[in-house]
Amino acid sequence: MRLSLYTGLILAGGYTCLTPALAADPTGDWRVADGVANIRVAQCNGSMWGAVSWEKQPGGRDENNPDASKKTRPTLGMATLIDMKKKPGVDQWEGQVYNAKDGQLYSATITPSGADQLEIKGCVMGFLCGGETWTRVGPPIPLSTANAMAKGAPKPTGAAPKAQGTMGATAAPAPAAPKSATAPTKPGQKAAADPVGDICLLPEIAGFAH
Repeated sequence: MRLSLYTGLILAGGYTCLTPALAADPTGDWRVADGVANIRVAQCNGSMWGAVSWEKQPGGRDENNPDASKKTRPTLGMATLIDMKKKPGVDQWEGQVYNAKDGQLYSATITPSGADQLEIKGCVMGFLCGGETWTRVGPPIPLSTANAMAKGAPKPTGAAPKAQGTMGATAAPAPAAPKSATAPTKPGQKAAADPVGDICLLPEIAGFAH
């Protein structure tokens, strides 16, 4: 039985000139298998997190969430990979994945496959596992002050950190679903406004209780 991972919400393009040293880095923007969204992955508070950074069909809502208060929340900026921890001795992270197609959380792992593919596998109660391969559409994301800050550490003062995604825009604390989503640009193209920015600053991720 194949578990469909929406995460299920990307655009042509890719980065194929990455150095071997970055081959095991899961951060960056990734196209999900069915091509309907980008998931931005970044290290936040020592864990890997992923959030929807672009939608092929803008204005999506989390309508299948069993929590009635979340059914109208925008899927843009919604966390999909949750608190994924590095497994000792291997280039693999494990945690949870949120499947917006059924509103459920599943145990999951992410494993880089070379520089431009990310294998994601989810399981229900340790069995009925399925997965898919995502394709890189944005380069790895360097640690920002927000990304590197451990929970409980003093917060930085001054201006908010710049976004660390492919667009380089300042992160919005609570992104709303835009009227039209702008897809990431290919190398050499002029960057457009990034409605998500640094995902570590999103309330759902920044406020996660460890």
